[in-house]
Amino acid sequence: MQQYKGSSSFQSSKYLGSSKSQHIEIWRKIALVFVICAFFYASYIMLLDQILLLSLTGVTASALLPEKQPSSTSSTDVPQYFQTTPELWAGPTATGRAPFLAQTNPVSFAPTVTFVPNTPLETGQPIVGQGQGQNQNIFQLMGNLSPYLPNPSGFGVAEYPLPPGAKIAQLQMLSRHGARYPTVGSNVEIFGEKVANNTEKLNATGALSFLNNWKYELGHEILVPRGRQELYDSGILHYYQYAQLYNPHSKIIARTTTQDRMLKSAEYFMAGFFGLEWTNNATIEVIIESQGYNNSLAGYDNCPNSNNYRSAGGSNASDQWVATYLQDATARFQSMVAPEFNWTITDTYAAQTLCPYETVSYGYSAFCDLFTYQEWADFEYANDLYFAGASSFASPTGRAVGIGYVQEVVARLQNHTLGYSGSQINTTLDNNTATFPLNQSIYLDFSHDTNIMSILTAFGFTQFATPLPATHYPGPHNLTVSHLEPFGARLDIEVIKTPKPLAADRTYIDGKETTYIHFILNQRTIPLGFSFLECGVDRLDGWCELETFLKVQSKSTKEAQYEYACFGDYPAEPYGSVTNGAPNSY
Repeated sequence: MQQYKGSSSFQSSKYLGSSKSQHIEIWRKIALVFVICAFFYASYIMLLDQILLLSLTGVTASALLPEKQPSSTSSTDVPQYFQTTPELWAGPTATGRAPFLAQTNPVSFAPTVTFVPNTPLETGQPIVGQGQGQNQNIFQLMGNLSPYLPNPSGFGVAEYPLPPGAKIAQLQMLSRHGARYPTVGSNVEIFGEKVANNTEKLNATGALSFLNNWKYELGHEILVPRGRQELYDSGILHYYQYAQLYNPHSKIIARTTTQDRMLKSAEYFMAGFFGLEWTNNATIEVIIESQGYNNSLAGYDNCPNSNNYRSAGGSNASDQWVATYLQDATARFQSMVAPEFNWTITDTYAAQTLCPYETVSYGYSAFCDLFTYQEWADFEYANDLYFAGASSFASPTGRAVGIGYVQEVVARLQNHTLGYSGSQINTTLDNNTATFPLNQSIYLDFSHDTNIMSILTAFGFTQFATPLPATHYPGPHNLTVSHLEPFGARLDIEVIKTPKPLAADRTYIDGKETTYIHFILNQRTIPLGFSFLECGVDRLDGWCELETFLKVQSKSTKEAQYEYACFGDYPAEPYGSVTNGAPNSY
């Protein structure tokens, strides 16, 4: 009986254990079903959200962007002109080979030569014919490809501190982008292809022997590290110079274009000026840069004649000078390669141009010391000729390309928007204070070298109009491109208020508060009286009374002849025939 009882108890326990296990298994299955259902439900909701989001994105994009736009998957409801990502109309963005200067730098200095460490570029190479005097540096002779440097010689006046009681009331800054890779299809890229396609014929010796193993590995058009540094440093410098003009309780609008190097230049400048949290202080307005679009920061895109044979005088003059000054170098290099390799003047100029490009890309270039110091001075002059005939007073479109920006500067000074201009400004943006604000004391714009040269021309700075011959170097001259448009160039336009009128000798005279304007290009004053007699050619500081300056600029739009210069059917003039930055046949 006891055994039976025990057996019955055992069976009962077994039954109860089995029942408990079954219940647990059932609950496990219920939980699993619940998890699976929840997963599929969440996936369904996420998928539905994505479909709705993509639908809204398509509506937003089609409503805000022109038909010529590239495709975008942005889901932001921010207007296109305030979007910095994804990048639209960015242009070529290929990057190049990474530098390794610590391993590849071959420069050595004899005990009798001053050692110049790279900072960060190697710009202290001993060059044949280079003196040990001040400013004897080939990297200050590379035209628009020069690393940024303050103008070493100035524009004819000294620099002065503000007189007692004077205050800077406004700054309008226009900056060039930083150092970049070459443009697509440039002469250096073509030279690289020629060397690559003729390696068996090359058989280079002597100073050119490095070409036997050299490869062209530069990127396309985007900023190189040095370019990022130039704009970041410029932002820091401008912060030290003008930080008190910024109202920390406001958020300013800065303007740039859609090209990758332009947007990045603006962003690096902002990081230098405000810090990495710059988006709390500024919004970047990104204006489309593409042919046919109105954009004062890239005025040539809506000026067809600036891109055709009518404005080829600068190229023609530069080519003529290159063929003259590089004859000896071409003969030198031809003797260092096999006779089967036809080394041309074009190859020599491309090799010389590779020096600045490789230096800012890699930190050092073996092409630099292939040329004498005099040949580098002549290289600078070739750039001067090009800019004079393509973008300045020797160009029929010199004024027209830059007139839109001049109108914008004047509009800010006069505190009004622009609904019509008769130029290439974007009136949709410039007629709206949300995109063309008038209440800022600091304005920051970013542009290109040739465009800034045309802006100086459109202002009427005739001190840069001295004719430059294509046959010989005329001596020192104001239109020296490395002084005007190096990488990272910047034009600062200051509005200054003084408690009394300031005489030409910078002493106060009796009168009421007076407002002046002061132009500074690469940290040196452009004396306005040298170009506009009304401003006073004898002013020591180069300033001009604002009222007088505005009267002078009231004629600038007419002098630019925008419609005729950019779209007119007029004959091409030989280089040197055009002297006022506008067509002769108007």
